[in-house]
Amino acid sequence: MELITTEDAFRDAVRSEGVTVAVFKTTWCKDCHYIEPFMPAVEAEYGGRIRFLQIDRDDLPDLCGELNILGIPSFIAFKNGKELVRFVSKLRKDREEIEQFLDRALQVADVLAT
Repeated sequence: MELITTEDAFRDAVRSEGVTVAVFKTTWCKDCHYIEPFMPAVEAEYGGRIRFLQIDRDDLPDLCGELNILGIPSFIAFKNGKELVRFVSKLRKDREEIEQFLDRALQVADVLAT
């Protein structure tokens, strides 16, 4: 996962033509730590189709306010700088739910491309 530490880096990253998923986390979030063991395998599974970014919500509070990031971890898929879909809930996210979200993000991107 590519670590993003500035708003400019974030905006540049989500402008790409491919699907980019921003994962908003913090160091103190238990649910964020819960997903860490399986996320490398998820990233590998979607490699070449999705670019993954990691943003610490506490490092970029203005950006997170702009994007209405309240719960964490939050996942937002972008393509060409536009939001495709987001996965935000106050409940703990498991691998299957994250993969369903990623599949949906790819589907939305495909529909918009046609």
